[in-house]
Amino acid sequence: MTDPQIVLAERVQQALAAAFGAEHADADPLIRPSQFADFQANVAMSLAKRLRRSPREVAQALAAELSDFPGTVEVSGPGFLNITLDDSWIAAEATGMLRDPRAGVGTVTPAQTIVIDYSAPNAAKEMHVGHLRTTIVGDALARVHEHVGNTVIRQNHLGDWGTPFGMLIEHLLDIGEETAVAQLEAGMGTEFYQAARAKFDGDDGFKARSRTRVTTLQSGDADTLRLWHVFMDATVRYFNKVYGMLGVTLTDADIAGESMYNPMLAQTCDDLETAGVAVMSEGALCLFPPGFTGSDDKPLPLIIRKSDGGYGYASTDMAAIRYRVHDLKADRILYVVGADQALHFRMVFAAAQQAGWLPDTVSAEHVQIGMMLGKDGRRFKTRSGESVKLMDLLQEAVDRAGAAIAERGYDEATRAEIAQVVGMGAVKYADLSVSHDSEYVFDFDRMLKFTGNTGPYMQYATARIRSIFRKAGVTPADAGGAVVPAQPAERALALHLLRFGALVEHVATASEPHTLCAFLFETASLFSTFYEECPVIKDGVDAETTQQRLALCALTLRVLETGLGLLGVPVPERM
Repeated sequence: MTDPQIVLAERVQQALAAAFGAEHADADPLIRPSQFADFQANVAMSLAKRLRRSPREVAQALAAELSDFPGTVEVSGPGFLNITLDDSWIAAEATGMLRDPRAGVGTVTPAQTIVIDYSAPNAAKEMHVGHLRTTIVGDALARVHEHVGNTVIRQNHLGDWGTPFGMLIEHLLDIGEETAVAQLEAGMGTEFYQAARAKFDGDDGFKARSRTRVTTLQSGDADTLRLWHVFMDATVRYFNKVYGMLGVTLTDADIAGESMYNPMLAQTCDDLETAGVAVMSEGALCLFPPGFTGSDDKPLPLIIRKSDGGYGYASTDMAAIRYRVHDLKADRILYVVGADQALHFRMVFAAAQQAGWLPDTVSAEHVQIGMMLGKDGRRFKTRSGESVKLMDLLQEAVDRAGAAIAERGYDEATRAEIAQVVGMGAVKYADLSVSHDSEYVFDFDRMLKFTGNTGPYMQYATARIRSIFRKAGVTPADAGGAVVPAQPAERALALHLLRFGALVEHVATASEPHTLCAFLFETASLFSTFYEECPVIKDGVDAETTQQRLALCALTLRVLETGLGLLGVPVPERM
């Protein structure tokens, strides 16, 4: 089961080789959906000049080579090829797709090892809305890559090391371990940090103790490390509550925070300096990857060891990229990180290539995440100007979803279950349906609508199909008959569904989950038209037609549920 557009492209390329020679077989056939046929091939228009023939003459030669094609091929206008597929071909492909457990999604060969760096909250503070997009997009990409057969290594690069931990540990000691753990597990990380910071700024004794504690932490003092683990374990338990509510696949085994790379940093700097890639500049050890200059037109440094001997993000990222290539054996590394870090990652990748740590056989890619905005078009914050706590935001989504379905007659337990699924689905789908590098307006009113390209609409589409099967007294698994697209609405839906496998593979290749959202929304829209124009269970509809339409319903449901599952959007049994 292959995307019809890909099938046509291959056939037109074969026709090009047959008609004009093998040297033209790699020409882009320029296959596009058409309002005059299923597809239109415009290659004759672009190739005519090279062949020194008229576009229409080129198109006619191609049409002659496509005479055995399963459909009709007509030359139109100055040289367009209008291509309409046979209904029997669509029926056979759609039926095969229904009987394929993977619904037409293939597996990549050879499989790759994909390292995905995503979520990465700062353990010194609360998870806030800034972590939402990196978490959701990264998790969707991880799911897609696993589905197409790649080995995925998730890396949750926590901010869990550095100078702030001196004052955090001292504050933990001041208030007591039990109280500190209770606060951190309750999601009061920001308040904890603010209290520690206030003491650091206003109490010279606390400041001195905090600085000493940083030294003992970095030197590996056993008692300090124990306290650091108390802090981190409580913080991670809270992070896991957020991940559990969101339904993302990150686990403790995926944590690879800054602390993990700390023992590697001195060797990282030494190796880069020995190789002649890193040089001293104004007391700091720096990398100067070619092609980067500052506003003064001087080479822009990537500082890997500060003049005071300390390390920064660049140090850790250089250690991490070497570890991921050398130890994890990555074929691709995806950094799902805010777009404001674009320059930093370009420099890190260039420096790693310069050092020979990022060979041409490994791809490092920054999956840029655009800023989340409020309805006022500004960075999404509370009325007091603070970052919104992520858990508060998610709970509000669930509460609003519960209110939206309050009048539907469900018992309290069922309503709570559906509200959870709809609330999380709304938040995740609204984010994923926008290109990840675009700024994104967070708007509860829009994302919780049951119409338009929203999570609730997509979830409702699956629930409506399931209700058809309940009415028919069968399960979707029982609908194993042939798909026969006899009516235009059936044909349009079946032809669209055939694109699913190639679309999923595109998401994996291009890191574009929003294209899957667009495909699924079009699927739901085409199904809605089919549902209105082609009754499935109704007086006057014969049994054979009902079975054929149930088969198309089952295929649609499979595609919607598989696609939403790859996005991490939960699907309720009913709504």
